[in-house]
Amino acid sequence: MSTALPRLAVVLSHPTQYYSPWFRRIAALGAIRMHVYYLWDFGVQCRHDRDFGQALQWDIPLMDGYSSEFVPNQSVDPGTHHFDGLDNPGLVGRLAAARPDAILLFGYAYRSHLQVMLAPRLARIPLLLRGDSHDLARPRGWRTSLRRLARKILFRRFFRVLAVGSANADYFRNNGVPDARIRFVPHCVDNDRFQAAAPANAAAAQWRRALGIPVQAPVILFAGKFEEKKRPLDLLAAFLRLEREARDGELGAALLFVGGGALESDLRRLAGERLGRSVFFAPFKNQSEMPMVYAIADLLALPSFGNGETWGLAVNEAMNLARPCLLSTHVGCGPDLVREGETGWVFEAGNADALAAALGRALAAGPERRAQMGRNAQARIQGYSYDIAAGALREALAGLPTRDPTPIEDLP
Repeated sequence: MSTALPRLAVVLSHPTQYYSPWFRRIAALGAIRMHVYYLWDFGVQCRHDRDFGQALQWDIPLMDGYSSEFVPNQSVDPGTHHFDGLDNPGLVGRLAAARPDAILLFGYAYRSHLQVMLAPRLARIPLLLRGDSHDLARPRGWRTSLRRLARKILFRRFFRVLAVGSANADYFRNNGVPDARIRFVPHCVDNDRFQAAAPANAAAAQWRRALGIPVQAPVILFAGKFEEKKRPLDLLAAFLRLEREARDGELGAALLFVGGGALESDLRRLAGERLGRSVFFAPFKNQSEMPMVYAIADLLALPSFGNGETWGLAVNEAMNLARPCLLSTHVGCGPDLVREGETGWVFEAGNADALAAALGRALAAGPERRAQMGRNAQARIQGYSYDIAAGALREALAGLPTRDPTPIEDLP
């Protein structure tokens, strides 16, 4: 390939269902010579997921169509749940030997990332950072100020940062990154796969019958990990409240939880006698089945609280299936993707009354209005595609500092 193409080394914790198809698309477009260094094999090997509480392995191709390798991880407890979970002593040497035009780090808060940032051998190679953190729920106080100061110092090492959305861009600004070094590279999923919805709709109708959900009942979907930061208990409490307040004692809607996690027993206990009547549970579904999961729904609900819901890619997926979404104000994608009454509904995070009111508005909108909002959502998500993100990444690589012209080895 021509040496005129920018040579990009990507450092990512592990193969994911979101990024692997994007890397494949970048390789197919041929505008960037890219090689991915993975620091852990979760996703391609069957590993225990701490949050889902079960072993899993993604059932879609994650390693095909682009150049990559695994860097041995020596952590005694590998994973992204703590600083030492990504400990790859050979990473710096591999990057130094490859001598790319730039290195793109996905994240910065692990041992291996810091080693790359601080390595003298890599000091002359421009670093780019892609993260999705936000300050939508950042507490005030001296600890926050101290961490922000540390990030301001750390972020000076990056030639550019790649913001996934407006809240993430604000986060970088709040941590001292000037606008001139921020580039918008949108968060996205495999839109083409999710929009191939005809088989998904048929499968969803059959699944609905198997679950026992009445045909006429609008379905509110919660899909993901049953964990505290996502607040599934808040959603269930709001739904049950609306049921109690319904004039005829029957709301006529169904709430479906798909996934698993530590709060499942609490959710089932709270559901009580409504379990199997208006509240339903389904186990974890792998990636190949996710279009069906969204197709069964009339709307997706994501009532997360705190800074843990940095984006919420389930929203992208649901919008591809033309489903409107109900989000809390702490969900990172909200400012970009959800417009009240147009593509979904928004409520104040942690406010039980606001959540119940928003859920009530969603159900009162009726099937025709929800369908129109779903079409609006699908149109909105066209701006968050792999092609658009690939083009934005290519533009972010423009203007890289001139490198030493000494001949070098090609990237693997």
